[in-house]
Amino acid sequence: MTLPGLEARRRLAAILAALACGVAAPAMADDVPWAERAITEHVDQSALKGTLDRETLLDLIDKGEKLFTAKFTELDGAGRKMATQAIIPTKRKRAPDAAFQRIAGMDANACSSCHSQPVIGGAGDFTVNVFVNEGFTNADFDTVDPQFSNERNTNHLMGAGLVELVAREMSDDLQAIRRDALKKALEAGEPVTAALVSKGVSFGKITAEPDGILDISGIDGVDTDLVIRPFSQKGVMTSLRQFAVNAMNQHHGMQAEERFGARWTGEDDFDEDGHAGELTDGDISALVAWQATLPPPIRVTPQNEAWRNAADAGSATFDAIGCNSCHIRALPLSSLEFADPGPLDAAGTLRDGEIEGAVYDLALTEWAETLERDADGNYLVPLFGDLKRHVMTDRQVAALGNELLAQRFVERNQFQTAELWGIGSTAPYGHRGDFTTLDGVIRAHGGAARPARDAYLDLADTERSALVAFLKTLEIPQ
Repeated sequence: MTLPGLEARRRLAAILAALACGVAAPAMADDVPWAERAITEHVDQSALKGTLDRETLLDLIDKGEKLFTAKFTELDGAGRKMATQAIIPTKRKRAPDAAFQRIAGMDANACSSCHSQPVIGGAGDFTVNVFVNEGFTNADFDTVDPQFSNERNTNHLMGAGLVELVAREMSDDLQAIRRDALKKALEAGEPVTAALVSKGVSFGKITAEPDGILDISGIDGVDTDLVIRPFSQKGVMTSLRQFAVNAMNQHHGMQAEERFGARWTGEDDFDEDGHAGELTDGDISALVAWQATLPPPIRVTPQNEAWRNAADAGSATFDAIGCNSCHIRALPLSSLEFADPGPLDAAGTLRDGEIEGAVYDLALTEWAETLERDADGNYLVPLFGDLKRHVMTDRQVAALGNELLAQRFVERNQFQTAELWGIGSTAPYGHRGDFTTLDGVIRAHGGAARPARDAYLDLADTERSALVAFLKTLEIPQ
């Protein structure tokens, strides 16, 4: 035996003896290449101010991708020892028996564990479904029984920055209509009814009284505060920032300082795992920047001539039977400047005015110039959706209403119109991911979508096949 080998054995024996006696062994340095942690350097939020130049933005995006793909470990603070997955920071009564579980979480090492198909940031298979409930102050449950949680499939995030920007502009439009109606009612001394329409999408109506009372009973498909919340199948998440803060705690047990730190809780280590400052404000900003700049899905042209012809015919059928009444092909967007924090971020995330935030100009991305423009110069965002909630079931067709819990006061049978861009790359389908074919999920459309669904069933087999051929051309670029 060589001397180095003998010395190595002696050191190992000393470490084992120390552990046996309850003495902590020497800790591994964090800066060695093999250190078992994912985060070796945090992002400095104070350096993110104003409109970022291309180099700074690309650097931030790179850091965000590293965080999105990082497999967090206990050395980073992964795990929720004494915190629940609830939206409002809430303590457990006792520590969990196991760090990982597939029900209330934590349930993944990395964001990319679920958002992976066909690329990082994409969708997920049925095997990575998550379990969510209202979760304001309590989210501990240990069963998949649907009376305790809703099971959801993983949506893709491609083009997410564009979606949030469209939602912000629509919210601005709706709230401007409300202000104008209240002003006119006061001036006229009589009730004023106003249609809530933005970008061609109707969200019902409001009636303003001269005394400032507002009748909101006619609002349809949006919360009564008239804020479009474009993320999640129910349309209950306002922003990528809110989404990131929630998901980091729920799925990975990584707490963002802006919600779980002293700012909100008065504690530096809310989950009591021995790690403070697990995710800084800058880390969340990097995650937002990466997600906001993901390229949007595209419509591809099949090389196969028969598929091309079928897809063209299916595209016409898509409009003819009314699919485009909710799955609107494109919504206009006036600006590609993405402010972070945004103007509509919810409490528990950093908000506009609390800090001097940054602006990520999506026009600096390579894909921005591929967006078409309308006659007014607006960018056309081809999301095939309307960012509105609809009733998706009725007594005869109820397969999409299999949830027992309302989420954020949204009725159980209401879901936001699924954006179809990328659908050719993101099987399975439905909010639970339990439909294996496009034909199957189309047949499951009830409620507000029933007329289009019935028209689809009345088509000839070749026409239904052509419609599927068209949908299969809406892909996530690889």
